[in-house]
Amino acid sequence: MTGMTSSSRPLLNRRLTEFGTTIFAEMSALAVATGSINLGQGFPDRDGPEEIREAAVRALRDGRGNQYPPGPGVPELRAAIARHQARRYGLSYDPDTEVLVTAGATEAIAAALLALLEPGDEVVALEPYYDSYAACIAMAGASRVPVTLRPDPERARFRLDLDELRDAVTDRTRLLLINTPHNPTGTVLTRAELTAIAELAVERDLLVVTDEVYEHLVFDGAEHIPPATLPGMRERTVTIGSAGKTFSFTGWKVGWVTGAPDLVAAVRSAKQYLTYVASGPFQYAVAEALRLPDSYFEEFRADMLTKRDLLAGGLEQAGFTVFRPAGTYFITADVRPLGETDGFAFCRALPERAGVVAIPNAVFYDHKEAGAPYVRFAFCKRIEVLADATERLRKAFAH
Repeated sequence: MTGMTSSSRPLLNRRLTEFGTTIFAEMSALAVATGSINLGQGFPDRDGPEEIREAAVRALRDGRGNQYPPGPGVPELRAAIARHQARRYGLSYDPDTEVLVTAGATEAIAAALLALLEPGDEVVALEPYYDSYAACIAMAGASRVPVTLRPDPERARFRLDLDELRDAVTDRTRLLLINTPHNPTGTVLTRAELTAIAELAVERDLLVVTDEVYEHLVFDGAEHIPPATLPGMRERTVTIGSAGKTFSFTGWKVGWVTGAPDLVAAVRSAKQYLTYVASGPFQYAVAEALRLPDSYFEEFRADMLTKRDLLAGGLEQAGFTVFRPAGTYFITADVRPLGETDGFAFCRALPERAGVVAIPNAVFYDHKEAGAPYVRFAFCKRIEVLADATERLRKAFAH
């Protein structure tokens, strides 16, 4: 019996050949090797509310979720998600047919795209985008069509060109993939922008998948508006949420999908052959987390705003051009005022130069040149860590 060797046929599926080890793994390893402060990967360095952690412990001890939970998610969590959507946004979802619990938002994205796309379909996505978008579109056999958010230095934000978005839609377009609040730029799409997106989706009969994992992190008077709330959108929109970003338990991997019954059923068909189920005891804890009073969400946002301003101010003092985000916990900065033009080279040298790790934004672009001068810093860290990082950056770059 003979086996196939790597010399006779490539081992990696050709759809995935452009996707190697993620930049997050590379930069996190570099942070460890150099003893640098890791502001690259977006995970908090402090756990979320103690009462929610204890809720997970209680579920473990009570034997809830230690075996396979129900495929759609435990009823308590699905009901809590439905209540959250109704209370925050006026969106009414049936927890039995219109809510699906997933292994984090990353699985929700994968399941939605695998379920809803056919080979040859086109997906219009806002560039730069979270790296799993491109990989999941490729695995579905579809093609991504990026619409680039352009920097607007006068307003210190990135903006969407609606004409470019309309021009990107063709007869092969099946789906719009929207992320707001937007990672990595921090852009929060306005009601006018989202209304235009909704009108385009209805006019061209497009499905819409919306990644809203940073929904509770909006600043400076910005408002998070779920596209599903707009006319004609509920029946065509798959909305994705996550507990990790809101409650600072990213390792629990609890995400969810809400949408019309036919859309959720389609996503569930794909999801059941990915993880099947996950995070059993943590689902019960997240159900309790979603019932926290509004004061928790306000305090969480205020804490992140303080951290945003601390890091943004330090970056500005070090000489970067800073785009203060209206949402998320990431800051995009332009390295060109420092005499640099290549974000990759800058980030690979930064640990030795300043003892800090960041991520080059170009990894989130198909049009690499558009993202070349930008780097991303995460501010979901303790105040003392951010203060140390900003001092290191000032010493390395400020003149």
